[in-house]
Amino acid sequence: MGVRENLANKIKALTLFATHYFELTQLPEKMEGIANVHLDALEHGDTIAFMHSVQDGAASKSYGLAVAALAGVPKEVIKRARQKLRELENISPNAAATQVDGTQMSLLSVPEETSPAVEALENLDPDSLTPRQALEWIYRLKSLV
Repeated sequence: MGVRENLANKIKALTLFATHYFELTQLPEKMEGIANVHLDALEHGDTIAFMHSVQDGAASKSYGLAVAALAGVPKEVIKRARQKLRELENISPNAAATQVDGTQMSLLSVPEETSPAVEALENLDPDSLTPRQALEWIYRLKSLV
């Protein structure tokens, strides 16, 4: 018996929380005693705020990347995940939510392109800089980020 069936039928858990498992949203159609609810969310650009209001039904979209950003996942990981999501959406409109190919992107994978700031740092010899030059480099790097 799978975990979800065990939680619903044997343990009769009152709550199961998942952030973005599309497959779980289909359970109320297949099993008794299961209902989908979600928290209201307000989006503004790339930011999101979750409200303290529980609504019936599954969320209309996945907020997995927004939640990851709120949790402090590195920006390059979020950027790579967005790229992967776009690739999956190009395969099929539902692919991002339903495709399971047995592989998972590593959260620690190196992004495909190196940032200009990283390239500049790789070519920098900090021991050869005067204090003034070091300060100038800080400002230069800040502008590249």
